[in-house]
Amino acid sequence: MAVEARSARPGLWGQVTRPERRFVLAFGAVVMLATTLPYLLGYAVQGTDFRFTGFVFGVEDGNSYIAKMLSGWAGAWLFRSPYTASPQRGLLFYLPYLLLGKLAAPPGLHEQLVALYHLFRIAAGMLSILATYDFLAYFVRDVRLRRAGLALVTLGGGLGWALVAAGRVEWLGSQPLDFISPETFGFLGIFGIAHLPLGRALLLWALLAYLRLYGAVFETPDRRPPWKGAAALSALWLASGVFNPLCLLVAGLVIVIHLCGLLIWGRRRPSEFTQPRLAAWRRLALQVVGAGLLPGLLLAYNLAVAVTDPYASGWTAQNRILSPHPAHYLLAYGLLIPYCWVGGRRLLREDFPAGWLLVGWILAVPLLVYLPVDLQRRLTEGAWVAIGALGMAALDQPAAGAPRPDWRLAPLLLAFPSTLFLLAGGLMSAYRPGPPRFITSDQAHIFETLQQRAPVGAVTLCAYETANPLPAWAPVRVLAGHGPESLQKTELLLQIQLFFDPAAPDALRRRLIREYGIEYVTWGEAEKALGSWQPDSADFLEPVATSGAITLYKTRAGAP
Repeated sequence: MAVEARSARPGLWGQVTRPERRFVLAFGAVVMLATTLPYLLGYAVQGTDFRFTGFVFGVEDGNSYIAKMLSGWAGAWLFRSPYTASPQRGLLFYLPYLLLGKLAAPPGLHEQLVALYHLFRIAAGMLSILATYDFLAYFVRDVRLRRAGLALVTLGGGLGWALVAAGRVEWLGSQPLDFISPETFGFLGIFGIAHLPLGRALLLWALLAYLRLYGAVFETPDRRPPWKGAAALSALWLASGVFNPLCLLVAGLVIVIHLCGLLIWGRRRPSEFTQPRLAAWRRLALQVVGAGLLPGLLLAYNLAVAVTDPYASGWTAQNRILSPHPAHYLLAYGLLIPYCWVGGRRLLREDFPAGWLLVGWILAVPLLVYLPVDLQRRLTEGAWVAIGALGMAALDQPAAGAPRPDWRLAPLLLAFPSTLFLLAGGLMSAYRPGPPRFITSDQAHIFETLQQRAPVGAVTLCAYETANPLPAWAPVRVLAGHGPESLQKTELLLQIQLFFDPAAPDALRRRLIREYGIEYVTWGEAEKALGSWQPDSADFLEPVATSGAITLYKTRAGAP
């Protein structure tokens, strides 16, 4: 019977041989070394004039990750954003970064934090590559196709490079997904966003644990399934949410879609889906419910604080990551659609329960990315791996000794230029010192002065360009320095500009200092660009440090 096909195969870890595992480890090492070269180059070219931030793209977010680690170094166990002066209760977010920060110690604190971050990124990327291969191995027999699929999923992308090559960086209101969305593919995550690849690895292993649980239940439909299978599913599901909360939702949706499809399919085949198997389905559903209790609690906490916590609700309202025009998704995934069509039909015919997990997941993607929520684009998390698995399944052969993959893989070479563009862009960015990837040595000196002198959480007023990197070097707070994390960013930027406007009265400046508890003010090129007001003329500020053209001022006690 078709329903028994998958259960006849060996367990996951029995499918991946030692030579395969050695190949995956070697492949992962090469990939992670390649993604690390731009960062090494950045440190190599920094000199007496510039200091490298540690990031070659997404620098604003990168600085925020280091700032979270610095908060952990300063003693925080709950997340409180340094990019706002608004009151915060503390949230169970970004715990991995807070814990990583506790491993660092002065001197050279910023460099240590960046090094820890990239070690975390390398480890996360390796685990993501291992999990991707394990996931592909469940659905693809041919080892050569598993390896091709691993290369495709890890390094492949869409056809967005063709738009860039044609000079159409902006098309239909958005840049190509290859270059802006780590969820849509995979390379951006392992290149620079440490927590996302690890969340994906745990998501894939959680889905494999679910498939193993399914196999254990349906192999012996008259017995109670072992509790270890549900425990493994629960632990992996929960851990994926610690690193990427949306993995909680994605895993749950994929499993629910699979269970519902399995029941509908079985009802239409009563001769195969007998009463014992229907009872087994019920036991499987109960096992999933039990396994989902802890992940569900974490998801419920995230949803609750997004509504009830004053800071989290404001942050959520500003954190809008909407999907672009559907043509962008067609450009991203269109190359694989014919392969997915063939692979999906083959898997559903050979083994419906296993094939439906992939097919149901992919069919849900067009609905997920246009749900009326603010994080539409992020709901594609992991779908690229499912697409790659279906694509390789299209060429897979059930018999041993299948012929070597031939010209049918050739069109998939068009999936790789985007990654070459990203790597080349990273190397070029690192080779040319300049903001925002680098800060001046004078800025770094002032930041380190704040790190040594300022109380933890002291509010510092500065221009946005200064405010973004500052909390990554000193555990202080700023009024506005990060898009989603800085509440009322637009209004605050106007107030900051007025602060440096020579036409503004001192009463306005005193009120701003008093309202937000500002203790320090920086005065450098970014602040001078906002206005020509001279802080030396204010009796409520006193200079405490100067480096080049930058001066750090402290508000006088009681002056406002």
